[in-house]
Amino acid sequence: MLYNIYELQHASISPWRVAADMGKKWLRNPANPWAYTQPGRATAAAFDVFTHITNRYGKPEFGLDTTMINGEAVPITEEVVYSEPFCDLLHFKRETAHLKKRPDDPRVLIVAPLSGHFSTLLRGTVETMLPDHDVYITDWIDARNVPVHMGHFDLDSYIDYLMRFLRHLGPNTHIIAVCQPSVPVMAAVSLMAAGDEPCQPASMTLMGGPVDTRENPTEVNNFAKQHQLDWFERHVISHVPLPHAGVMRRVYPGFMQLAGFMSMNWDRHLAAHHDMFTHLVEGDGESADAKRKFYQEYLAVMDMSAEFYLQTLKVVFLEHQLPAGTMRWQGVPVDPSAITKTALLTVEGERDDITGMGQTRAAHKLCSNLPDNMRMHHLQPSVGHYGVFNGRRWREQISPRVKDFIRRHDHEGKGANSAPTKVAIDAAE
Repeated sequence: MLYNIYELQHASISPWRVAADMGKKWLRNPANPWAYTQPGRATAAAFDVFTHITNRYGKPEFGLDTTMINGEAVPITEEVVYSEPFCDLLHFKRETAHLKKRPDDPRVLIVAPLSGHFSTLLRGTVETMLPDHDVYITDWIDARNVPVHMGHFDLDSYIDYLMRFLRHLGPNTHIIAVCQPSVPVMAAVSLMAAGDEPCQPASMTLMGGPVDTRENPTEVNNFAKQHQLDWFERHVISHVPLPHAGVMRRVYPGFMQLAGFMSMNWDRHLAAHHDMFTHLVEGDGESADAKRKFYQEYLAVMDMSAEFYLQTLKVVFLEHQLPAGTMRWQGVPVDPSAITKTALLTVEGERDDITGMGQTRAAHKLCSNLPDNMRMHHLQPSVGHYGVFNGRRWREQISPRVKDFIRRHDHEGKGANSAPTKVAIDAAE
């Protein structure tokens, strides 16, 4: 029911949308002098902001056409190198044939969160890694676009996908999990380690991930604990309506996930849109466009399969199966202590209100058989959840540590056997 209301509200023939668009056109008509008065600009700005908020945004583009390597511009080509019904493995291929010295950079798989937003939310993460790495990313597919006959997708399927991607990429791949994927990435690496597979990743970086949500629980964690699993199934699960390809698939709609995130910082989002309105009234289109661009990305949401959402709730947030030692994948025990060949880096933000401090660092206790020179923890002061993987502090302070850690544990690189730096010795207990 909720999903159908949402579809109607965001339909292209919505009377609210039509009224807003007509009002904007009328107010911006050069033949209409009232449009250039202060009340006219205010009304036009109100229509603009209203249309922006109520619009439905499709999947954004990464738009990463070039990167700089050794001072030279290098074209980027996006290519899908492996495909599953619910995810494409996307490669940002760097066209380096024209370079005098072609880089022998580490291969990195970035696992984007499957939590309502598209993988393009990590555009800044990818952009920062491209000059020094051969970058791949999990490009999750909107569940509303996957036909029912393509089968189900749950947390076990997610873990299976990750292992398939790592086997496809081959040995000496480095894996980075941003937020939500931290638990399935740890599970995949643990299972591959237990089987002594040759394609175990050389390093595993977990950034702002809910490995153990019993540590310093946040509002998100507390909300999950206050409800039974069947409550979520009754209140937030819907069927995909026509005309989407995934019609009748049970999903957790992306707009509900977005509403949850926005409600946590409602005052901040309200202030941002008030600022956008003010910029438009004052004729400051550049500042308004900057906010509009951010929200066009933030408001672009995707649906998750119901079975994935519910199993993740149960395993990660309600029963804490990974840190409790009870997690299983298709009946097989998941034991992070089996990890001995994959170096571990954890990154947390001091002001993270989604994944509390200590929740990601808990991975070090679970990977109990890793020596100190193969582990590192970094706590970034003065950043929230998104600042861990995006923005100025990510570019200037966090990513250099991530890159250094990957280089030192790259088995084919010059730093593979070098002594740990002072930064690396900051290992978790």
